[in-house]
Amino acid sequence: MAKKKLTKQDEQLESVNEALSRSERWIEENQKMLTIVVTAIVVVVFAVIAVNQWVIKPNKVAASNDNAQAEAYFEQAEQAVLQGDTAKAAENFRKALEGDDADCVGFLEVADNYSNQEAELAALYAGLCYAELGQNEEAAEYLSRFSAKDITVAPAAAMRLGDVYVELGQLEDAAKAFEKAAENKNEMIAPVALSKAARVYLKLEDKASARRVLETIKTQYPGTQEANEADKYLPMCAE
Repeated sequence: MAKKKLTKQDEQLESVNEALSRSERWIEENQKMLTIVVTAIVVVVFAVIAVNQWVIKPNKVAASNDNAQAEAYFEQAEQAVLQGDTAKAAENFRKALEGDDADCVGFLEVADNYSNQEAELAALYAGLCYAELGQNEEAAEYLSRFSAKDITVAPAAAMRLGDVYVELGQLEDAAKAFEKAAENKNEMIAPVALSKAARVYLKLEDKASARRVLETIKTQYPGTQEANEADKYLPMCAE
């Protein structure tokens, strides 16, 4: 993974924030595209952190190199998703996970055989790959292993885990994941995560929790699209 200058990092983070802002406008209409955006947020920001903020000790070098090889397949898969080439996307997500017959060992090898930040990065990537492949149980397993504290990556990963739990029908776990995604109050991710949590609580017929979350959105994030949408859901919370 090439080391980027600070100015380039600032440009990447600004681009991520712009993508998040755009995603707020069509969260309900285009859930698939939101998933792609969130995936891109996780990947781009975490890549910057892994290179520029973590001190790579000697026992991390091999894992870092292995991740870099798998990341190339992951990036190709993402491009295929955006181009609508599902077969190519699936092929590259699988190679990113399991490796190939050449030099790539795959994210699973790194996640399961190392115990450092690079292993956590690999677990995150593995979870994202599994989610894109529709293997939600495996996605939940690997995404739940991720525990970095970065204020952008951690909530984005938690929100993706919540989406996976929704697909699995584990709504209580989904609500917890969405609320966890909002804990550090990232102004771009938190209102989206809380909106998701509120809708899950409504599905669970937990009107009190839904109302609490919606009121939090209106109080703490009053200028967001989610705050405007909260008015639509609040009447559904009446006892």
